[in-house]
Amino acid sequence: MSNPDTSKSVELEFSKKYNRDHAQQYASKHSETLSRRLSNWREQRIARSSLKLAGNPKSVLDLPCGAGRFLPLLAEQPNRKIYAADYSEDMLEVVKQACDEALVQHVELFQSSAFDIQLPDNSVDCIFSMRLMHHIGNPENRAQMLKEFYRVSADTVCVSLWVDGNRQAKRRQKLEKKRQAIDPDKYNQNRFVIRGEQIEQEFMDAGFNLLGSFDFLPYISMWRIYVLKK
Repeated sequence: MSNPDTSKSVELEFSKKYNRDHAQQYASKHSETLSRRLSNWREQRIARSSLKLAGNPKSVLDLPCGAGRFLPLLAEQPNRKIYAADYSEDMLEVVKQACDEALVQHVELFQSSAFDIQLPDNSVDCIFSMRLMHHIGNPENRAQMLKEFYRVSADTVCVSLWVDGNRQAKRRQKLEKKRQAIDPDKYNQNRFVIRGEQIEQEFMDAGFNLLGSFDFLPYISMWRIYVLKK
């Protein structure tokens, strides 16, 4: 598998922080406290529902795979072919350390940007993308990523992001305004709440149909997983 062609890729500012130490912290943070363990349980549950709505695809690309948190879930289907990619080489090394060896041997790991995926057209049934799109505030960048998702997926996409119309989104928007007012020169936003109507139109503009969506906690949480079909 070749390295990503960075001349074609968008490099998000937040991606630079994933060195080995930060990747190790990311691997453990979802089990550090009871609230995080409950959050992970809920997120895994709606992710499983999204894969079911996507038709329990026989091949899946987990991008970004992070520290491999969703790989055991993806491997629940014993005959599923799993690809896992991340922009950070350090994160991929953590996957090898943090996940069960038998599971890692079942997964094809490679480095790749979500904006320039190192796979051929229509090469997987489903792209499974958790916790990336809320970092992309520029609609043109989202369109580029969705174009790649459309190219590489043969059938469906499961993608999570932050949407408006809930309690957490209102709090987050107030927080960002406060941060910007305190120090506008140093203000750098790297997480974004997107209007549901806007992102759904962007999905359609990219050629997808909307199969359905799953909210982490309806009317409370910002997190939503969309299931899209070509």
